[in-house]
Amino acid sequence: MAKILVVEDDESLVVELKEILSQEGHVIDVVNDGRSALESLKNFTYELLIFDVNIPEINGVQLCTKFRADGGITPVLMLTGLSSDSDKETGLDSGADDYLTKPFSSRELQARIRALLRRSPVAPSSALKYRDLVVDTTTKSVKRGEKDIKLWPKEYDVLVYLLKHINHVFDTDALLNRVWPMEAETSPEAIRQCVKRLREKIDVDGEPSIISTVKGFGYTIKDI
Repeated sequence: MAKILVVEDDESLVVELKEILSQEGHVIDVVNDGRSALESLKNFTYELLIFDVNIPEINGVQLCTKFRADGGITPVLMLTGLSSDSDKETGLDSGADDYLTKPFSSRELQARIRALLRRSPVAPSSALKYRDLVVDTTTKSVKRGEKDIKLWPKEYDVLVYLLKHINHVFDTDALLNRVWPMEAETSPEAIRQCVKRLREKIDVDGEPSIISTVKGFGYTIKDI
């Protein structure tokens, strides 16, 4: 599992990328323009970046150039409909690690991502820890102290997402978009019920809840 930023303004391609990446268990953030991407890069750490070349505000080549100039070392995969050698050269010269021409197959994309993650300086961790809570993202097992905790898949997804974004507050709509991206019928109330069940399973009587509610804003896991 890796945390990946996708910068893409084609909604149909975003849906396709989310489906492909979620099959590999990755956590995916999506923004649709270069300025939003720079903001995300300031606030979060990613193991892989996927930039489309033709995005609004700041294009993918300019975005990659600025990211590298600012000291960014995360691998970058560039996506584009431009296939000439000069276009590829421009993309790679901007600091991209690989270049994939559209249309592409899901197998080719997955293979390119695996190759980039193997040499990523930000190594994906298989264990997420908070207090005495440990989540193994390889086996998808959860423990609190010595107690094994059984979670439903969406409870697990919400917990992992919040643990990967410590101190960031997400309202129900934000969690819907990030954890239930392919399930349009899911409602904000389903998120609230999911968080309620999750708390009942991972919290310890007499201790503060691992998941905090920021009144009027949403849910977060605060840094210890």
